[in-house]
Amino acid sequence: MNGQDETAIRSSRQPERSWRPAPVVICIVVITCFIEFLLEASDLGLIGTTRWRGIAYENGAFWVGLLDNWQPNYAAQPWLMFLSYQGLHTGFSHLAGNMIVLLIVGHIVVRRVGQTWFAAIYVLSGLGGALGFALLSDSAQPMVGASGALFGLVGAWKWQDWFFSSQSGYSRKSLVIDIIGLILLNVLLWAIQDGQLAWETHLGGFLTGWLAATLVIPRREDPGR
Repeated sequence: MNGQDETAIRSSRQPERSWRPAPVVICIVVITCFIEFLLEASDLGLIGTTRWRGIAYENGAFWVGLLDNWQPNYAAQPWLMFLSYQGLHTGFSHLAGNMIVLLIVGHIVVRRVGQTWFAAIYVLSGLGGALGFALLSDSAQPMVGASGALFGLVGAWKWQDWFFSSQSGYSRKSLVIDIIGLILLNVLLWAIQDGQLAWETHLGGFLTGWLAATLVIPRREDPGR
């Protein structure tokens, strides 16, 4: 048997370890970026009207008041906003930060649970993030961004680490440190942004992702640590 045959056999036995994003991740990135690019272009007066961003927020952002006594712009808005807020951002820096996190954490989670479960965890975490904001915030300002879903992916990732640790008998100290680090990060960002950080969304998304991840056994081929 020559060297090429041996290489082919080894390749067929080992999972491909490429950092190329999975199609489901690419799809989310493309759609989210497309929305923000349209709004940025309208802000600059290149297309449409400069009111597009305001209209998008009015109809697609998450407004706590719509769950109380505010009048919705359309009948389904109080329900649809649990999903639509995830596709809106406050600008390029907000978008870029979230998409970078999505590419990195999304790669880890997809390798462990597959694209279907990744999509389910992403959507459920976004819903959980909105629910957390609805229950814990009384803000009159709109809430937008994919961070609820992203913190859900992190929650799923950390539950999987917890699962692997329990199966292998390893110490969970590093996992506890990771979670404390996430809490401190949120506190720091909250202070930097003068209290404008939607930490309620992050918390709701993280807990939802953690719980959703318990429904699927992660693959051992990529521990991600």
